[in-house]
Amino acid sequence: MTGQIYSTEEMLKHLISFDTTSRDGNIPLIEFVEDYLDGWGIPHFRVDYEANRKTNLFATIGPAIAGGIVLSGHTDVVPVDGQPWTSDPFHLTERGGRLFGRGTCDMKGFLAVCLAEVPNFLKAGLKSPIHLALSCDEEVGCKGVRPLVAHMRDNLPKPRAVIVGEPTSMKVVNAHKSAVTFSTEVTGHEAHSSLTHHGVNAILVAGELLSEMSRIREDMIAVGDPTRRFDPPYSTIHVGVIEGGTAKNIIPRRCTFQWETRLLPTADPDYVPHRFNSFAQRLEPAMKQVAPETGIATAAVNSVPGLAPEKDSPAEHLALHLAGANSTHAVSYCTEAGLFQQIGIPAVICGPGSIEQAHKPDEYIDTSELRKCEAFMGKLAQQLV
Repeated sequence: MTGQIYSTEEMLKHLISFDTTSRDGNIPLIEFVEDYLDGWGIPHFRVDYEANRKTNLFATIGPAIAGGIVLSGHTDVVPVDGQPWTSDPFHLTERGGRLFGRGTCDMKGFLAVCLAEVPNFLKAGLKSPIHLALSCDEEVGCKGVRPLVAHMRDNLPKPRAVIVGEPTSMKVVNAHKSAVTFSTEVTGHEAHSSLTHHGVNAILVAGELLSEMSRIREDMIAVGDPTRRFDPPYSTIHVGVIEGGTAKNIIPRRCTFQWETRLLPTADPDYVPHRFNSFAQRLEPAMKQVAPETGIATAAVNSVPGLAPEKDSPAEHLALHLAGANSTHAVSYCTEAGLFQQIGIPAVICGPGSIEQAHKPDEYIDTSELRKCEAFMGKLAQQLV
């Protein structure tokens, strides 16, 4: 069976043309990929995240047996709203050896290479399979891929390794930080602003909590990164959104803020929430003396596990060989690699482009990066025959 042949740039042009901003879904792009794979007789299936709106696609090239290699990448992109693009973000534009468009770097460039290489994978006569895992909603907390990961764990022959194609300039990454998002709500007690002793100011209480977070931050900086591999070289805590209050002359009853931790793979995941909640509990008695309905509530909203280096990892050994490299790296951003590691599949990150270009206006990928990724995939096919 002979399907449509695309160069990597041609495939990337198609992928970029689909606006797959996380809030909107990815079905049209998935339908295009399904039609393409059908033309080559490649079996595939969907695992939905949101029915008829957001889905994951899994395809197998070669025999459906254990020990294959998964090439994993997300199809969703971040918004372009308010960004000063100089060209249409959903039309691939070439300028000076660079390809501009939303997702070119993060991470449709990797997907374009994988898909354009399908005919070559078939021609190689693989004895061990190459799997393609195209996921959704990675940009909002690696949420969409989770049903696919669970399906792979429960229903499919176990792969030997996963290569996540996030942009690393084709360097092999074997470690990244975790990311846990929290939401804290402070409930105070309203009163006239001239009668502060009759109220509980939720914003001021939140300010005390934020001061404790600053102290936690300083302590984590002092502990640092024993491996000296990460940038920044320590676990981090960050506040991204805060809101509260009604008017300047009303003691605010409510204040909420959204915050996150990005911890080193070796860090204790309970340290920050335990210390934060312990501090909050020390504030509450004075609040409740004024009004018993007051309090502080914190909930973990989402958690993405870190990727920890694994001794003698088959994923690491394979990727280093394919990339012609002799050392590994660590990154501070998150990927689905840690989710695969949690179900017992060794994983690394290695993909074309630089993370420095991701999420920006005029996002781009150098064509030279695509060529390096093509060479990587050619070596992969030869390893599996």
